Amino acid sequence: MGLASPPPRQAPLVPQQWADALDAISTSRSPPIAIICGPKNSGKSTFSRILLNSLLKRYDRVGYLDTDVGQPEFFVPGCLSLHLVDECLPDLMKTPMREPERCIFSGDISSKRDPDAYINFIFQLYDYFLEKFYQSDDAYSHRKALLPLIINTAGWVKGTGFDVLVELLKYISPTHVVQMRISAESKNLPTGAFWLSDKKRGSSKLIELATVFTDSFNRSVLIRKNAHSMRDLRLSDYFKRCFPSTLNISTNKELAHALASIPPYQIHFSQVKVMHLYCQVPKHEVFYSLNATIVGLAASSTVPTSSARCTPWCVGLGIVRGIDAKKGMLYVITPVSLCKLEKVDILFQGFIEIPTSLLQLCTVDLMRGSVLKLLLLLFFYFVINFFNF
Repeated sequence: MGLASPPPRQAPLVPQQWADALDAISTSRSPPIAIICGPKNSGKSTFSRILLNSLLKRYDRVGYLDTDVGQPEFFVPGCLSLHLVDECLPDLMKTPMREPERCIFSGDISSKRDPDAYINFIFQLYDYFLEKFYQSDDAYSHRKALLPLIINTAGWVKGTGFDVLVELLKYISPTHVVQMRISAESKNLPTGAFWLSDKKRGSSKLIELATVFTDSFNRSVLIRKNAHSMRDLRLSDYFKRCFPSTLNISTNKELAHALASIPPYQIHFSQVKVMHLYCQVPKHEVFYSLNATIVGLAASSTVPTSSARCTPWCVGLGIVRGIDAKKGMLYVITPVSLCKLEKVDILFQGFIEIPTSLLQLCTVDLMRGSVLKLLLLLFFYFVINFFNF
């Protein structure tokens, strides 16, 4: 069984409407802050990737704030992340895994469980970008180059999802808002500057674009993607980083066996604080609840002191492979480097699941091992009883 991969998609040709939008944003007088929004699977990610390449022709680095926790561009599901990209993407249909500049573990593939927390996570990442990469130093001699920023949003644009997007647009007040639209008007966002009241006039330039993906009647359509498989693939790719790149791991079975055989990090219960993001767990069950789960690894020392939103930065993910209650030990597998792991004292637990294919293979191996042990016990039982008889 090979590692699941999404079906190949043909790279779209850039229509004139898109080309004009790309030129308007990338040649703006000041470094742009562009928010890409619209229905899910309408081409937001494709446009943002082309825009990224376009901006890199003018700037040495471009900021990319990924707010889609279900289908992230550069990191893993369940995380909001800020990236500084310094090279063009060679493949517009597939983005490589990147180490983020800053990351927050949301612990879910949607903002539905806690929209307020989700909004604050975005604000914290945006504030960090403004402070570090979009403000000039006071001393003219140390003036730094300001970086443009692309913000790719999730495709939940109705109900609470719409409210979240409005709050995001109001807070950030971007230079450009790119709204992707399809033929099915009921799925689109309202036209115009929908995030502003009639009495206000914003400074953002609104660009409305039709998706390049069309059906046989030349109507703009949504592109269906197997989101679950893509998330599993992303997580599998992330945990493959536990091993040297020279180690050839090409199937789920090989990855499951490799993860089962790698020596885990040992963490004493007293070294970490467990934070359940969306539920309450009895105190005596806290560490048991971590067994065989994916956790976010964070350090309390990384809490931003300049922001009222004080969520610790996430340094990566880990799999809790086992616990030893008697010794008070957790056994964790993670590709995070030891120098970063030594500072980790917070484990976030949410609803990010270990890929089903890896769990199934591990379960099969466990069952096989249990059956073998049972057969050996029966064999010795009959041998002992035979000689005693």
